[in-house]
Amino acid sequence: MIKFTITSTKGGVGKTTLTANLGALLADMGLRVLLIDADVQPSLSKYFPLAAPQPAAGLTEVIVRGQVTTACITPTVFPNLHIVVSDDPEGHLPNWLLNRIDRGFRLRFALQSPAVAGHYDCVLIDTQGAIGPLQDAAVMAADILVSPITPEILSAREFKDGTMELLDRLEPGSALGATLGPVKAVIYRQDRTSDARLIASGIREDFIRLKGRVSVLDTVVPHAKAYKEAATLRIPVHRHERRRDGVMPSASTVMHQLAWELIPSLQGVLADEPQVEEPSS
Repeated sequence: MIKFTITSTKGGVGKTTLTANLGALLADMGLRVLLIDADVQPSLSKYFPLAAPQPAAGLTEVIVRGQVTTACITPTVFPNLHIVVSDDPEGHLPNWLLNRIDRGFRLRFALQSPAVAGHYDCVLIDTQGAIGPLQDAAVMAADILVSPITPEILSAREFKDGTMELLDRLEPGSALGATLGPVKAVIYRQDRTSDARLIASGIREDFIRLKGRVSVLDTVVPHAKAYKEAATLRIPVHRHERRRDGVMPSASTVMHQLAWELIPSLQGVLADEPQVEEPSS
């Protein structure tokens, strides 16, 4: 089982969209995928329709009990794709975690529960865009950290400073046997302007100098309306835009390239194209 945490210290950079679409693609590739909404603002929980109208439990039980039970897991309407919903609208969990000496490891240990280990091939954790104990717990639970970064000057600066601060703060946890996963940055929402390409190039150069702590993926997710359209329709973007005319690659092509780069053993595996009626919004 491989665990990804999609993280950034800046909000509004596309973490939830990336988590949902990458998870749905992997599920259509045949992997058993568990999404975890570790954001007190439950955007991921509402991204896709759920097969059960009212989840019995969610993130609160996972964090407080320190384990994942079957009651915490809700299937979506898409095969192989399940979710642990965020159910803390008042934001009590971060404060609760602050009083726990094991706060950084609670989610990591919870994912070793029988309901998860051996039942899923991949776990993807969405996080809030603010530094805090809940984000730290999600980061410490991951094998690989994926961080979307938009090719804008302020976003790039925040990413670099925030990522370095995050690594410096959490890397001492490796002394307790919890090695921090590598950070894979993905340039997200890049348009075709020369300014965006220049900033993207600068981002790559900056992180080359960080001696392997952060690497920038070759896959670039372009700024394209297909992602917003798919979110409105509540369907995976690779199903919404399988093919595209013109120079820009289709959303399906981009998401496949991203999956292959993150999980090289999947190279060449294509998502099934199920002939099912897509859910209405």
